Amino acid sequence: MANTHSFHIPVMGIGYTIDTPLKVAHLGIDSVISLVDDMLLEKLRKMYCEKFEMPYQEISEKIEDFRAKRITSYLNLMNSVAERKLEELKSAALEKKDEIREYINMLPDSSMIKQEFKKRTAKYINWDEVGNWLRENLSMGSIDVNIMTKIDKDNYQHKEKLPVEFNDAHAALRGFANSDLHSSIVLSAGMNPRLYSYLEHFDDFFPDENGYVKKKIVLKVSDFRSAFIQGKFLAKKGLWVSEYRIESGLNCGGHAFATEGNLMGPILAEFRDNREKLIQEVHDIMVQALAAKNRVVPEHTLPLKITAQGGVGTAEEHQFLIEHYQIDSVGWGSPFLLVPEATTVDDETMNKLAEAKEDDLYLSNISPLGVPFNNLRGNTKDVEKMAWAQGGKPGSPCPKKYVALNNEFTEKGICPASRHYQLLKLKELKKEGMSEETYQEKVNAVIDKSCICVGLGTSALKAHHMDTKDEGEGVSVCPGPNMAYFNKVVSLKEITDHIYGRGNMMARADRPNMFVKELKIYIDYLKDKVEETKKSVTVKQEKYLSSFAGNLEKGINYYQGLFSSAKEKFEDTKAGILAELENSKKALQRLVGEIESLK
Repeated sequence: MANTHSFHIPVMGIGYTIDTPLKVAHLGIDSVISLVDDMLLEKLRKMYCEKFEMPYQEISEKIEDFRAKRITSYLNLMNSVAERKLEELKSAALEKKDEIREYINMLPDSSMIKQEFKKRTAKYINWDEVGNWLRENLSMGSIDVNIMTKIDKDNYQHKEKLPVEFNDAHAALRGFANSDLHSSIVLSAGMNPRLYSYLEHFDDFFPDENGYVKKKIVLKVSDFRSAFIQGKFLAKKGLWVSEYRIESGLNCGGHAFATEGNLMGPILAEFRDNREKLIQEVHDIMVQALAAKNRVVPEHTLPLKITAQGGVGTAEEHQFLIEHYQIDSVGWGSPFLLVPEATTVDDETMNKLAEAKEDDLYLSNISPLGVPFNNLRGNTKDVEKMAWAQGGKPGSPCPKKYVALNNEFTEKGICPASRHYQLLKLKELKKEGMSEETYQEKVNAVIDKSCICVGLGTSALKAHHMDTKDEGEGVSVCPGPNMAYFNKVVSLKEITDHIYGRGNMMARADRPNMFVKELKIYIDYLKDKVEETKKSVTVKQEKYLSSFAGNLEKGINYYQGLFSSAKEKFEDTKAGILAELENSKKALQRLVGEIESLK
């Protein structure tokens, strides 16, 4: 399970990493494709088949199980082209000397492949010999996929509800399971027992006698307890979680799933200290389940990766996560939105991202899923949304309906960002007879919802100069707060140099440490929660706020000990970090006073 690189590119939005594997997989870089939008995947498959002169046969909505089949076909295309690019690189060493050097130069200096290449080319280069060695040693980055478990809409045919396996997330899972890929499915947004159980239907998710799993399961988690519960749930079905991907609750891009004040550093420490316990207990459960199912039982304990992502921005932070917390790979998300060689972003959106400052990046309520969502102020989808509302037509036409999950007004789900829902909701509000101020607050909350299932994919169409008549021109984008400290478009070589400490693509010197930044965001989050409850607070809310503050205090104490004792790490920034932690502790104490006064 060794990685070529010590970083990976996480899923970003719906379209921003949709074809990233075609750009980076042959260079040994792992990346993740979103499986939300099968319509977008089908459009891109057609475009790429034409580009690479490959046969294309449309998979229309009239075909049975079209969503799963579209996903399978798209993933097979990605895999086929990426493998071809890698084979061309390996088999044509003499003709592709510059590309091979580029591949090698991007690797971390600790890479055994890089060190061996330098040895073999130090005095003279026999490219035939080097070519043979490359064929044996260069490997492709993993083409992983992501499913948000909450996006599992029921589907209908001729007004009849289809069986559960045709729900959106189930069909996406089946599409991946039926593909040629040897890679991982990243399940995010919490546990969906019905979807998790569906994994049992596919042999590729089970290990062979050597412990090899063709299709691996990765769980995106925010705490150890959740990881343990989910890991054991799957193990009871004979399924092994090959990786737990820890993401910061708030210092991340996309949807933000806040913990109850538990900070990333202590969470990573808990995973590090309990890793062997997690492996052994879950493995024992899995072995019993496999035996009971008369399936192959692996001869040895299966390997497990612990990875992390959310707000990392310097080579020092990257290396610290690997060394101190024994992380297997670090996810670099938002900075890659400024790397056209890796992600797919239209020029207008890329320029907005490069110019974004702290105040332009905020935690919004625009997601129809009702989960806080990292947003870029002034994005064109929000501009479009407000223009519709001001013109008397609030809400989106909702052409794709991937988050049509609300049953407040209809038996068949509709999306809270849709025009259908918002007109019904606004009509209901008018009848409630509330004060004008309260009414306007509720109206604003309704029309704030944005059609992100379209907006997060449109940028890919625009970047490829494809037709957007069905989607419209509006683009949603969901960078994390870390985006504020990266302000220029860079090459893939430049960002890998930045990650490995061979260069610096960050123009600003005032960026806070990733742990300090997350702490500040959490304190601001708690402050907002306290303000929300000042008018009326329940005992349950007061306990929640007190527990949240108590966990933040524990986190601050942990960081003060961590950075005070750190040797040969953060030497240039340690004093500033400790001062920021002290300031944060004082701000938290003031909030604790406010919470106590709510009683």
